[in-house]
Amino acid sequence: MKKIILANPRGFCAGVDRAITIVETSLAKYGAPVYVRHEVVHNKYVVDGLQERGAIFIEEIKDVPEGSILIYSAHGVPLSVREEAMAKNLTMIFDATCPLVSKVHVEIKNLHKQNYTIIMIGHRGHPEVEGTMGQVKDHIHLVESEADVETLPLDRDIEKIAVVTQTTLSVDETKSIIARLKETFPNLRLPKNEDICYATQNRQDAVKEMAKSCDAVLVIGSKNSSNSNRLKELAENLGVKSYLIDFDYEIKSEWLDQVMNVGVTAGASAPEVLVEGVIKRLQQEGFNTTETLNVVEEHMTFALPSELR
Repeated sequence: MKKIILANPRGFCAGVDRAITIVETSLAKYGAPVYVRHEVVHNKYVVDGLQERGAIFIEEIKDVPEGSILIYSAHGVPLSVREEAMAKNLTMIFDATCPLVSKVHVEIKNLHKQNYTIIMIGHRGHPEVEGTMGQVKDHIHLVESEADVETLPLDRDIEKIAVVTQTTLSVDETKSIIARLKETFPNLRLPKNEDICYATQNRQDAVKEMAKSCDAVLVIGSKNSSNSNRLKELAENLGVKSYLIDFDYEIKSEWLDQVMNVGVTAGASAPEVLVEGVIKRLQQEGFNTTETLNVVEEHMTFALPSELR
């Protein structure tokens, strides 16, 4: 009997839910358009839907007209962007940065004040990395791999050195780089708390458990979603065929040849309606039994800005 195994938790995390709600509530309260600096979350379905309702996504603050409402995306922004926005005559600015990303921003600024050199583990060009590194003007370095550690232009005996991480990285990937950093820099200061967010960790744990009983895994999420890509890579590293899709119509029948158990999960920025579409598509392929694999319950919520409550 062909079976669908649904990972739980999957889909929206509290930070994504808050960011989308900020845009939706702003549109409802103040009317269109509202301007959003970068895609509010990395999901095509969500972004397209918000655009239809009057959200305009921009990369440069200069493209926001005077008197407009501006929203920062869930990934956070560099201080330079905040300064540029504050210098404009905008009606209102809402910060949809995930509070867990904001926590890392505070951490970096405190370390910088204490004269630490900071190493950030993350993916070059990702908006969260640009926003986090942009909290300070100097003494911060990016590493993407263990090999990058060897090329850091730093004294191995440096006394004040600390590491932070992008919140949506793979736990295993981060551990290996941190281990290399500790070998290279004996005085390395680790984060007070794990920077990888609870939702990233939980969704990865669910995939690890699900992969034990699956012949293939479908990850619902957009190509530019870091946490969705990590879920796909994780399943592959566990020896299970894995595919990253935005929509159910992207599923190819040949992916499911000789597959009896197919796992389904969704990245933290993918809504449940997309999961429902994938289930219907799989049912057309003969997967008529659905089972939910519960790994952990999530109860985290984040408050909206006071003006939008």
